[in-house]
Amino acid sequence: MMMWILILCLFCVSIYAISVVEHWSIYRHWDFMYPFSAFASSFVQEDVKPRMHDRTFLQTAPILFIVAAVLSVSVLPFAKEFILVKLGTAALFINAAFAYIMVSMVLAGWAPNGLYSMVGGWRFLGQLIAYSMPIVMAITSTVMRAESMDMTEIVKSQYELWNIIYQPLGFILFYLASLALAFLPPFDIPNSLGELSGGVFSEYTGKKLLIFRIGRLILIFSLALATANLFLGGWFGPFLPGFVWIFLKTGAVAISYFFFGRLMPRLRHDHSLEWSWKYGTPLALINILWVGILLLL
Repeated sequence: MMMWILILCLFCVSIYAISVVEHWSIYRHWDFMYPFSAFASSFVQEDVKPRMHDRTFLQTAPILFIVAAVLSVSVLPFAKEFILVKLGTAALFINAAFAYIMVSMVLAGWAPNGLYSMVGGWRFLGQLIAYSMPIVMAITSTVMRAESMDMTEIVKSQYELWNIIYQPLGFILFYLASLALAFLPPFDIPNSLGELSGGVFSEYTGKKLLIFRIGRLILIFSLALATANLFLGGWFGPFLPGFVWIFLKTGAVAISYFFFGRLMPRLRHDHSLEWSWKYGTPLALINILWVGILLLL
């Protein structure tokens, strides 16, 4: 029980740290009180509703978004014996949870019946369909090596050699596709402030916007945790306990998302789709072939 309380505390600290680093990546100065002030201002802000909105979608989209992010975390191990839900098909479950991110974004863009939000929603749909292929195939290659879809077995298969060394191409593809799934720079054109006034989120205020913001932080944590488990050896590491290693690796990956995004120019929407369909998906297939050859040798 004490271990789970400690893991929960580390999870909250990680979400706080991700929020602080994201603020720094945008405004270029550190504000360690930003997560608290942003939470308070959104919590008390008036919930303004567009006149011709779809009430059902407007209410359910933020909840579906944060639920999908939490579900993806639930099947990822925090240490050898510490996983919220142990599934034999966990790798498949993660793909399904990420797919609901796409559904929630389309609903969120459609619900307000506004121009910017609707354009942002359709851009999300195109982007997430394109980048779901590299994610699915990169996860498939880790499943091939472990011969199991159980996340614990996938981590154990990296005991002698991490997947980032065994299949570096798969890691690169999963990393870049994770940026697109979490709409982080340079793949943030669907919710850009300059072009679409916030895109999908342009019509959301108050507690609904707060749910989206918290859900996005959890989604970034989930993708970083998945990267740590699938390619960075999970809880394996010298001297320190396994749960410490998993949080160190997850934090490093999450922070790298923002540093990498700051170094890259924002991609045009058609260019980002072209990159995925013309290069990302074929390279993911080559990675699967590479892993297959290694397994036969």
